[in-house]
Amino acid sequence: MEKSPNAMLAVLSAGFACGVLDITAALVVYGYLGAKPMRLLQGIASGLLGPQAFDGGLATALFGLLCHFFIAFGAATVYFVASRAIRPLIQYAVVSGALYGVAVYFFMNRIVLPLSAAAKRPFSLKLMISDISERAPILKMMGSPLVGGSFSEIQFPQTKVVFERGATRTLLSYAA
Repeated sequence: MEKSPNAMLAVLSAGFACGVLDITAALVVYGYLGAKPMRLLQGIASGLLGPQAFDGGLATALFGLLCHFFIAFGAATVYFVASRAIRPLIQYAVVSGALYGVAVYFFMNRIVLPLSAAAKRPFSLKLMISDISERAPILKMMGSPLVGGSFSEIQFPQTKVVFERGATRTLLSYAA
């Protein structure tokens, strides 16, 4: 990674923003579906600690939150480094950020989680679509700060979240 203060600031701001927004989305959506915040965070920790993470109380929940941000900062760092070698990641930062977010989702769910100590769950197309659609507006923000832009330069779509029994659906309509 470049050693300039701007490069470090870009990675830190993108990693922090995406980490905060992603965990907030997860807590809101899964909370609506009945999941408790501590249990959700312990579920993240269970990737390293296994099932005993659910017996660790607040300590393992905080460890799960730490793991979540470690992953967010790692994803931001990978995007930053890749954007220095792959020019379209800079030229089309918003679209590239959204596609990268989807790639991170698949990497985490199809490679990392199966190799982790977390309980194995069967693939669910409905859950996958829900997870990706709820996070798409968040994940596309990763691109701009990492390529020298700012969050204020991004044109966000108007997002309407529709809660349905057992699932969340995000409808996007782009503002003109």
